Amino acid sequence: MQIVKYPPKETWAAMLKRPSIDTVFLERTVANILKDVRENGDAALRHCARHFDKVELDEFLVREDEYLEAESLVSEELKDAIAVAKGNIEKFHAVDSSERNVIETTTGVFCWKKIVAIEKVGLYVPAGSAPLFSTVLMLVIPAKLALCKEIVVTSPPNTEGKIDPATLYAAKLCGATKVFKIGGAQAIGAMAYGTETVPRVDKIFGPGNQFVTEAKTQIIRTGAIDMPAGPSEVAVLADETCVPAFVAADLLSQAEHGPDSQVILVTTSENVVADTLAEIERQVEVLPRKETAQQALENSKIILVESIETGVELLNAYAPEHLIIATEKADAVAESIVNAGSVFIGNYSCESAGDYASGTNHTLPTGGAARAYSGVSVSSFCKTITFQRLTAEGIKNLGPTIEIMAAAEGLDAHKNAISIRREWLGGADDV
Repeated sequence: MQIVKYPPKETWAAMLKRPSIDTVFLERTVANILKDVRENGDAALRHCARHFDKVELDEFLVREDEYLEAESLVSEELKDAIAVAKGNIEKFHAVDSSERNVIETTTGVFCWKKIVAIEKVGLYVPAGSAPLFSTVLMLVIPAKLALCKEIVVTSPPNTEGKIDPATLYAAKLCGATKVFKIGGAQAIGAMAYGTETVPRVDKIFGPGNQFVTEAKTQIIRTGAIDMPAGPSEVAVLADETCVPAFVAADLLSQAEHGPDSQVILVTTSENVVADTLAEIERQVEVLPRKETAQQALENSKIILVESIETGVELLNAYAPEHLIIATEKADAVAESIVNAGSVFIGNYSCESAGDYASGTNHTLPTGGAARAYSGVSVSSFCKTITFQRLTAEGIKNLGPTIEIMAAAEGLDAHKNAISIRREWLGGADDV
């Protein structure tokens, strides 16, 4: 990891830049995949499966016997763990969205909003080198709580044309309506445009690599997405009260996701820098994904700052996906955070808890998108429709205001829509 000591503020933007691949290559490649899927449907998906997943697939929809097979391959211990996580996630995300508050903004003018579920949603579950079945819980559970009618899941198949058993088990348990063996940018294209077998959805959710994120970005012209959710990242803010072994473990927990992940340690202590580096060197040696973690560490930094206040300012500028606060008075420090996907407070609040089972969601904005985006929740799967009802009294009371505003904008037909009603009621005035 690169160590940066007391960087001046004008260098922060360049210093905090995320790793990325050649964007021209990325954009062109993804555009070609999406064009092929849009024009050729299932044939394009078969081509992508051969090229990217190294498997021949006649059908993409998961059959009932495959769910049963997956269930038999998942240990009882893992089933119990998934059940605990499912319960906590449901507790956190369960909200009553049916309440309707009618507001009388002016006498006789009533306004309210109605929250309704998005009917068809598409959920992308990454696999690659590490099948992320936990993403199924994070996406299907809030979609189910929101009462979405169709919940489509796509996930990359292995070379045998199968989806990871735990992923498939979790999808069935949580209530996915259809699961397809499709990965990468082509999965995003299939859900965005629809094919002979994959239904077109109204909104697409889920994290993924830079190709998946780029595909989600490109289909915004024709559909909706949850957020930019690309390579994973974590930042830790620490002082002398932290436990360096914990800090190192948290940094490595994200570094093992992929070589394009980034981890950041911001600290006020030289001792924390030295002790954490020593722990990283010790812990990384025993990781099965050691090589991946070491590649991610090359993109990563330890930043020494003068004060916790400076660290908070720097991290708000960075807007991390995950932020761990391992400092004295961590609760008070957390109150100063305005840009982060999810915050973990205190030495015992490891990011892994949020990834799996604490109850919050791990599908979070990355790449600085936390400045404007939130993590996935039940509301992500809903939309709000506004309503208004004006009585005769409402037209009389609010009509003159609307007429004046419409006339000022030069929109006479707008003004007339009010005036004709006021004349009907016998109360029009010259405006």
